[in-house]
Amino acid sequence: MSPQHPALKVQGLNVSFRVDRRWNDVVKDLNFEVSLGETVAIVGESGSGKSVTALSIFGVLPPNCRLSGSIALAGRNILTLREPELRGLRGSTMAMIFQEPMTSLNPVLKVGFQVAEALRYHRGLAWATAEGAAIKLLERVRIPNARERAQEYPHKLSDGMRQRVMIAMALACRPSLLIADEPTTALDVTIQAQILGLMRQLQAEIGMGLLFITHDMGVVAEIADRVVVMWRGQKVEEGPVKEIFSAPKHAYTQALLAAVPRLGDMKGVRAPQPFAPSRADRPVPAATLLNEPLLQVDGLTTRFERRQGVLNRVVGRIHTVENVSFELARAETLALVGESGCGKSTTGRSILRLVEPITGSVTFAGKEVLALGAADLRSVRREIQMVFQDPFSSLDPRQMVGDAIAEPLRVHGIAKGSDADDRVVALLRRVGISPDARLRYPHEFSGGQRQRLCIARALAVSPKLIIADEAVSALDVTIKAQVIDLMLELQAELGLSYLFISHDMAIVERFSHRVAVMYLGEIIEIGPRAAVFGNPTHAYTRKLMSAVPMPDPSRRAAPRTLNDEEIPSVFRAIDYHPPRHHYTEVGPDHFVKSTI
Repeated sequence: MSPQHPALKVQGLNVSFRVDRRWNDVVKDLNFEVSLGETVAIVGESGSGKSVTALSIFGVLPPNCRLSGSIALAGRNILTLREPELRGLRGSTMAMIFQEPMTSLNPVLKVGFQVAEALRYHRGLAWATAEGAAIKLLERVRIPNARERAQEYPHKLSDGMRQRVMIAMALACRPSLLIADEPTTALDVTIQAQILGLMRQLQAEIGMGLLFITHDMGVVAEIADRVVVMWRGQKVEEGPVKEIFSAPKHAYTQALLAAVPRLGDMKGVRAPQPFAPSRADRPVPAATLLNEPLLQVDGLTTRFERRQGVLNRVVGRIHTVENVSFELARAETLALVGESGCGKSTTGRSILRLVEPITGSVTFAGKEVLALGAADLRSVRREIQMVFQDPFSSLDPRQMVGDAIAEPLRVHGIAKGSDADDRVVALLRRVGISPDARLRYPHEFSGGQRQRLCIARALAVSPKLIIADEAVSALDVTIKAQVIDLMLELQAELGLSYLFISHDMAIVERFSHRVAVMYLGEIIEIGPRAAVFGNPTHAYTRKLMSAVPMPDPSRRAAPRTLNDEEIPSVFRAIDYHPPRHHYTEVGPDHFVKSTI
């Protein structure tokens, strides 16, 4: 639908927060419009002011803030409205979808009740009418078996289905403006494609304006009509999406686009490639792969029992990891890819025995990990370190980062006192952080800096293998590029091996030597990165590839046929026996699973 009249007009918006008796400006003199039927994307790194802008429009900023300027919605400046008047606009004239639906939905209320509650509040419907309308809304956002799903609690739904419920609540009163703040960042690539396609369809049906907040330039190219680029609280560039991508004028916009990985960029390139030269202004050398395997996983199986009833009897098992086998060489990166629930993170935890497998073999540097006692297992864990997705929850907020990095040195008896302090300084310098930072706390760092600190802590014990579990998934595009370049540099210098767990296919293509695709707890395709990306053979692998948004608006796909299917459950009855599988070699070291 072509743009019509403005649904939103922001003029001279300034937002400041009072911290330690000082006013800090986070949004400065911001101007833009969103027309009916138009999608405007606000892009920028964390801290650029894009989410604060969205919260200002929705009127939900904390008391320690100061706003000036004008935010015109339906002809009214919402900055002059009192809270009761604002509540009347929220949900009816404007609505908002947040990044994490599980924290937005009430966990103790059924999803149908929550949608009906919005209808009762804003439209004054009777309960019976509201419940019927709620089911129709759930059907409208393509939730299968909507009547049955309406009686379920949020934790029983997948991430994609929970986000659909949030969209249903937001659209309950047909708002003229929908604000979507990073609504697909935490979703897998296939679920993201479903949600983007759904939002485009619903926008065409309702004719609303859409303000889309994101740092994913692929998503911007897929959905936006115009783009507003923010940096340090200011708008530095604005224009039609094709113009911004083809001829960015501001240096920050150019840097933002240069850091975007594009699927297919690695065609014909053998080794992983950094986004930019290293800190020494030279290309990162490719790590020399050593043929002998460092890690061998054979038939790894991890299941979780489900119990019910007064007697707490086992009624079935969740087959999270089923008969997984692979090898990882020294100085090699193997990527495990797949959607949430496929078992890739549990595979990484099973290797370290953070969860206990029920069977299989894990051999690391000639040692059978699953047979080790506590003391020997602790020794192996010194050589296998793990970096998790959320660096903030990985670091103790009450502990200075220098102490956090020094802790594994002391625990493993590697260094103490001034020797440990010297090692901490060297580690901080290695990951590009000033040694003075060791006296600061985690909340004083950005997300990318915190992830560098986690890498420094992992390097403290000189590991041979790092399991990176979605280690860059939550980072902004430029910070993600910096962390990937750092990891490649460390691999080249130290001969590190990486088990890289991710659902970001473009990053995997740039960073990995080999790729293993997981589905329902099993590896369904594995091979060299060039083979898997150049000739994806399994249908599920092709599905993953096709769902990746292309950061090129000129190649914007035609509206996709929405696939409402969820990944089948891996819950099995007690007497279930997995079918036998074998792997067909479709190319050199490129194997695809088939059932016999």
